[in-house]
Formats: sequence, C-alpha cells, structure tokens
Amino acid sequence: MDKDTKADKKPESTKKTAAIAEDPTEASNSAKAPKKIKKSVKKKIRKKQPASKRFLTASGLVDKDTVYEISDAIELAKKTSTTKFDGSIEAHFRLGINVKKGDQQVRGTASLPHGTGKTLRVAAIVAEGKEKDAKDAGADIVGSLEFIQQLKQTGKIDFDIIVATPDMMPKMAPVAKILGPKGMMPSPKNETITTDIKKTVSELKKGKVSFKNDDTGNVHVMIGKVSFDTNKLAENFTTLLGEIKRLKPSSSKGTYLKNVSINSTMGPGIRISL
Repeated sequence: MDKDTKADKKPESTKKTAAIAEDPTEASNSAKAPKKIKKSVKKKIRKKQPASKRFLTASGLVDKDTVYEISDAIELAKKTSTTKFDGSIEAHFRLGINVKKGDQQVRGTASLPHGTGKTLRVAAIVAEGKEKDAKDAGADIVGSLEFIQQLKQTGKIDFDIIVATPDMMPKMAPVAKILGPKGMMPSPKNETITTDIKKTVSELKKGKVSFKNDDTGNVHVMIGKVSFDTNKLAENFTTLLGEIKRLKPSSSKGTYLKNVSINSTMGPGIRISL
C-alpha cells in the first residue's frame, strides 16, 4: 500500500484536528467558543410597599430643607407620630467614619437622665453566694452555672440584656454561639462585664442604653417615648449626643457628625441642627 492510500485512511476525527491546527484563526475561534450558559434563576423582586396616607400626611408637616432646633424637632416628632400606641422617639446619627477600620468603630453606653420608657428585662450571671446583690438591684433573672447550662440546652432567651461578673465569663463560653449572633454576649465595651453588679443592674433598669455603629456608619438609639415631656426628651438627646461626640475616633478625618435626625415610630425623619 502506497503512502497516499495510508493518508486517505486516517480517521475522520484526526483529519479535523489537523485542519484546525493548520488554520490558526479557526483554532482561536474554537477556543473562544462560549460554554453552555446555565439558565439563570429569576430573583424575586420585592416590591416597595407604598407609604400610607397617614404617613404622607405626617411627612407634609416636615420641611425637608429645614434643619430644626432640638426642641422644635421633638415637638414636630410628637405631632407626626402615626401610631395609635405610645410610640418611641429615636435618634439617628450618620457618622463620618470608615467602618472597615477597627479603630474607627463607635461603641459605648449612655445613662439617659429620664430613661427610655422601656423596662428592660435584665439577667445577671454571678458566682454562687452573690445572687442577693443582683436581686436587690432589680435583676429579673439571677443565675450561675445552672442557668448557663439551661440556656445552652434550650437556647431560650427571655431577657433583653445580660450582665456577668469577670469570674463567670470563662464559664459562659458554651453559650457564646447563642448570645454572640444576637449581640448579647457580655462585653467590657458596653459595660456588661462588671465587678459592681449592683450598680450595673441598677443603671440598666433606670435607662442606660448601649449603642454601636452599623455597617453603614450610622448609630440608632431610642431616647424615650412620644408621651415624654419635650424637655425630658431634649435632655436625653443632649446626653446621648455628648457621649457620641466624646467617642469620636482619633483616626477619623473630616466631618464626624454628618447628619443627625430624630423621628417617632413609623414617623418621618426630622433633621436637627448642631
């Protein structure tokens, strides 16, 4: 058999491969050939719920271009409350911080002189024999190792905040996965790890609030109820504002307090002059 006959009898696939190799343009196009695209899953688009007529009416009372004095802003917030119950008055601070930097996190506590109008359910974890101080201060739940074990087994959280003495913190490791994701694990940053359990519980029951910036650099804190006297709400706000100013990170550059506003529950925001 001659050489030409052998060449003719090459497998068809080999001939095609050789042809592609001889034509660089075709080889290039073949390499760029798109792969099969999987059918994309259509994401459900959540429709924005339209504002209620009550909210629109309340919003009409607020001039968006005006920056109000604190007393005037509080009066307006009370007037624009849209709830049938005694709603809250909330303060919102937009901070000029870089949330990606650990040294620019703003976190602290403030003892509001007139409380928030909300009664916190406080749990205190203390060593055996020291339960009396916590109970005398008004703690709703007082426990030790037995309480920690119960919390680990049930995962049930029937309190708003939990405080502990330093000697009990190593023993609370088993419940860190329960309390941590909810931001309730005792911490020295929000002063819930304390050697003076009586003082700490007493302050929390009277209206001490803790706060920290969120992922967008904002801080949101309740400063009282709509039914509060305007002067009391103003004093609570001033106390909170002073504490947030005090906690300004030294590494934060530019304007620290970019925007401050208050609003009632489900009410429109009202900008405040500083």
